Amino acid sequence: MKIYTKGGDKGTTSLLGGARVPKHHLRIEAYGTIDELNSSIGLVRSYDMKERDREFLIKIQDELFTMGSQLATEPGNDKVKIPKLTSENTTDLENRIDEMNEELPPMCNFVLPGGDLAVAQTHVARCVCRRAERIVLELNDLEGVEEDIRIYLNRLSDFLFVLSRKLTQDNGAEEIPWTPRNK
Repeated sequence: MKIYTKGGDKGTTSLLGGARVPKHHLRIEAYGTIDELNSSIGLVRSYDMKERDREFLIKIQDELFTMGSQLATEPGNDKVKIPKLTSENTTDLENRIDEMNEELPPMCNFVLPGGDLAVAQTHVARCVCRRAERIVLELNDLEGVEEDIRIYLNRLSDFLFVLSRKLTQDNGAEEIPWTPRNK
């Protein structure tokens, strides 16, 4: 497979289905940010963690590739055959969030991101996820984006937050509550 095609040398790229759009198009920004999120989760996965957590992150990365493919397909093109996210993918996230939460102490304050490298990187991934969600929602206002994608991103950021708390506990790191200063 040839890596370079020179097709984008003039600032455009092809969507799945053949339509060409500027590389700064909001659709490209959306799936590019999903790709950044996928890479950020790959970095989280490189830290020591329980195998079940690592396997679930691999599942999420697969689902993000699916999402990116959906976002990279020109709107209205039904000829391109790609997998689709479903509500079951979101349900899996919710179930895992609930399982992790059962193992964690109740949260009474916001927490400062950090504690150790794995926890800090998980918070970075959560922030990238929120940015991806904002971009996808903006794209939805212009062109429409499948509801399952929008809901999944919202739940994924929740999952990453709870995972950061779980990793804090698993790794014996300190969870520092945010205490607002008086003015």
